[in-house]
Order: sequence, then C-alpha cells, then structure tokens
Amino acid sequence: MKVKLPYRKDSIEIEIAEEQLMAVLEPNDVGKCPDPVQAVKDAIGLPSREGAFDSFLREEGKLLVIVNDGTRPTPTGTVLEAIADELEAAGAEFIIATGVHRAPTAEEYGFIFGSSWPRFKDRVSVHDARTDEMYRIGSTSRGTEVLLNVRVRDAQRILIIGSVEPHYFAGFSGGRKGLLPGVAAFSTIEQNHSLALSADAKTLALSGNPVHEDMLEACRMIDKKVFTIMTVLDREQEIYAVTAGDLYAAFDEAVCRAKEIFVVPLERKADVVIACAKYPMDIDLYQAHKAIESGKLAMKDGGILILVASCRDGIGEAAFSRLLSSCDSPEAVFGKIEGCYKLGNHKAAKIAELCGRSRIIAFTELDDKALEDIFIEPAGDLQKTLNEVLSEPQRRVVILPDASVTVPAVVYK
Repeated sequence: MKVKLPYRKDSIEIEIAEEQLMAVLEPNDVGKCPDPVQAVKDAIGLPSREGAFDSFLREEGKLLVIVNDGTRPTPTGTVLEAIADELEAAGAEFIIATGVHRAPTAEEYGFIFGSSWPRFKDRVSVHDARTDEMYRIGSTSRGTEVLLNVRVRDAQRILIIGSVEPHYFAGFSGGRKGLLPGVAAFSTIEQNHSLALSADAKTLALSGNPVHEDMLEACRMIDKKVFTIMTVLDREQEIYAVTAGDLYAAFDEAVCRAKEIFVVPLERKADVVIACAKYPMDIDLYQAHKAIESGKLAMKDGGILILVASCRDGIGEAAFSRLLSSCDSPEAVFGKIEGCYKLGNHKAAKIAELCGRSRIIAFTELDDKALEDIFIEPAGDLQKTLNEVLSEPQRRVVILPDASVTVPAVVYK
C-alpha cells in the first residue's frame, strides 16, 4: 500500500506491504475549532487566576510581548489577529524568543506574525543568546545562573504567546520556556539543559523533571507582571484550544488539553519505526532529533528507526555532532560528557544511547559523511532503504507522520 509522508511543506510517497504496516500514529483527531480568533478572545476573557486581559493592558509601564521563532508551529499570527488593536494601543514591543536558534529569515517573519507583520515590524527585536546584553536575577537551587535579555528588565509587563506540546526532555514545551530558554543567555540555557542528562528529564514528565523544575524556579524570580496566551494545536497544526492568564495555571491547563491530542495508544512496539519531523520542526538535525526521541518509544530494542526530515538548514547547534563525531563508538560519548557538559551534549548522549542498541537511518538533505560521523546511516533512496529493512517479511512497521509531537503510549511492550 502507498503512504504519504510529510516532507518540507509537501509530501513524499512510499510503498509498504499492507501486512507489514502495523499502524500509522498521528495526533488524535479531536475535531475542529470553529473560530480560532474567537477562541483566543474567549480565553483572554476568562483567564486563569491573573484577572482579565484588559486589566493587564490597563496597567502602567512598558509592555513586552515574547513570541516564538520560526522553528515552532505556534499560530502567533492568529493570536495577534485577535488582540492587535489592543497591543498597538498599549504601545507593545516584541522580542522573538530564539533561545540558541538563529534569527528568523524574511519568510519566517511572515510565518510568525501573519497579517500583523507590517503593523508591528518596526517594534520587533530578535533575541541573541550569545551577544545581547543580559541582566542577572539570581541563581536556582540547582546552580543555574539566571541571565535574561535586558529587554525583559526594561519592561514592566510581559505577555508570552506560545504553544504547548510534548517535549522530549522538558516534558512539555510552552509556558515557562518563553523565558528560559527563550530570552535567556547562552550560559543560562547551557546550565539548565545540562539537567536533561537526568533519566527524569523525559517527555510528558513534569513532576520530578529537573529541567522543568529549574525553569519554573527561574521564572519565579522575575519581578514582573506576566500574562500568557498558550495555544494547543490539532493534528493539522491548527488551533484546538487556547488558555490564558497566569504563567503557571494557563500552562497546566494547556498541558491537559495537549495530552488529549498528542498521547496516542499503540498496541505493541514495532521492529521498524518511520519518524517524520514535520515542517517547521524539520529545520535542522538539532530540532529534528525530537522526532527520533518520540519514534524510539514505539520501537523494540534492537529495532530500526528511520528519520524523515529535510534538515534544510543543516545540523543546527553543532556541539552535539562535534562530540559524536569525535568518538570512535557510541559508548565512548558518555566518557567525554562526564564532568564537561556543553550545550547539545544531552542530545549527543541520547543519540549515542539509542545507537548503542538500535540502528538509526536518516533520509535528509545532509551530507552522507556528516551523518555517518555521528553513527547515523544515510538513506539516499528512501524506498530502496525501506525495501531492504523490510526484506524480512515478519518485520512490522509503525509510522509517525508528526513524530516531533506524537507520543506513543504502548499497551503491550
């Protein structure tokens, strides 16, 4: 049978024997939101804990709006469509929360802001974790020195617009991530992400997750009025739900709605998993790695995982690939990480751990040698590669067309 897989903004087609295809796992079909703009207005009219949005806007002082960059599917443009007049009247300024990502391209500015881009483009700055001026607000109990962009310091009110979906080591994206890593210094992000080496830093996990708890502790140090608008997207990357208000309560509500969509039951693990990083999460290998992390949850030990992601911008934050390529074997990676963490090492550790017990194959636009150097097999011809790994007729396949956010919940392991 023929199956279409997302690739860039289009799709590619593969063929698999029907008897070998165990399941195609996509986010749950939860129905359409009839009016996304109205959903935003409804949410800000009944926010969590912090009082109404119009009360927040009436308060004195500079308003800074933190929005996600182009690597996230957050429908910022739709949210702005609902509140653009109010933000303009309040004199809002914007900062794009890149974390350690690059600045947006011209096309991505349009993707982020939608129809509001011409209206607000002269009020937009882009966070640079390495070169922007930062200010210190303290250190967390886990030793993370919290340095944030001075634009946060200079504002009296903060509005965070984001989206909530599963995240492979923070538990879920969104909420507190608009601040850390969104507008934090490189050193702060590095210290926080070093906690991702913990076995408790995993998808869906919040309680006891050191990365999440460290982020929360950092956010509680900020002496600012913070209001958030969090979106939860459906399987078509359109708005399913919107929560608003208090940074913590609105996030918790969004997490509950996200679980309804992204946690998908699977009867048993498969021999082969095809994990696709859907646009825009296919931007580079650093981001597409999230698809590998979800995909491995559906795969038997010793199985084969095939990543399908354009990686159109290359490797991305390259520290993890440099570490992997400097080692002769996956096992050697852990010795190099011990006592000398650098940002991206958590990703190297997770790839090394998986490569030590399974095969990873990748259909990307990356150079073959760049993949081979990090223990990943390149697939020049996806169908040919698939035919080879399925040459044993007893092998069964699970496909995750949107693996970056789909979390397989295995019933029988």
